[in-house]
Amino acid sequence: MCQLLGMNCNTPTDVTFSFAGFAQRGGRTDHHADGWGIAFFEGRGARLFIDKEPACDSPVAELIRRYPIKSRHVISHIRKATYGAVMLENCHPFVRELWGRYWVFAHNGDLHGYAPTLHGHFRPVGSTDSEQAFCWLMQELDKAHASVPSVPEMTRTLAELVPQVARFGTFNMLLSNGEALWAHASTKLCYIVRQHPFATARLADEDLAVNFAEHTTPDDRVAVVATTPLTSDEAWTPFAPGELKVFQDGLPLAI
Repeated sequence: MCQLLGMNCNTPTDVTFSFAGFAQRGGRTDHHADGWGIAFFEGRGARLFIDKEPACDSPVAELIRRYPIKSRHVISHIRKATYGAVMLENCHPFVRELWGRYWVFAHNGDLHGYAPTLHGHFRPVGSTDSEQAFCWLMQELDKAHASVPSVPEMTRTLAELVPQVARFGTFNMLLSNGEALWAHASTKLCYIVRQHPFATARLADEDLAVNFAEHTTPDDRVAVVATTPLTSDEAWTPFAPGELKVFQDGLPLAI
């Protein structure tokens, strides 16, 4: 299985602390060594970095660890190949345009016998079940709405679409359009919200700690979603199986 990392904030924030530990799972503290990627939203734009090398050894990953790109919405993925060869085009996150906005998607899990009918302009470039699922979601969203839906409308539509994919297997996924972060867990996802009063946290995968109070203001708020907890001394909240959550401005919204 792959590893997922998502971040949603109320103010542009860098992900260097969380990514430092997350990247170690790409071949050092775990066996997910078949490529990785990360996407940052900046306004309506999106930066995408992907590499088929293990994240723990990737020079591109080292760039991300040292370059504090600030964003309100981040999605990252470390791959353990099951469907699709170890190739650049099979690395997540995947990015598509719809309604004049970028959409970023990453998936953890296997979809067995999944072969959706794709008749629109969303087609996979690589050979993963994940990209097929993303293209189908984009196709169905395009059919369901004439323009960018509100976050509540989008959430309701995803609540109808996601189970149609999840019935084929494990569908832990992250999706964002730069307005919110949607997360669905078939098996394993958890999250934490960091806000005032901030405290010190220590990574579970690397000997690194940070006192967030020294790097934040009382108004800052950050939600982090991960496959398993990234820190060893914070209380992470697990998703229930089959649960869909949406995060906006660093908080989970009621669905």
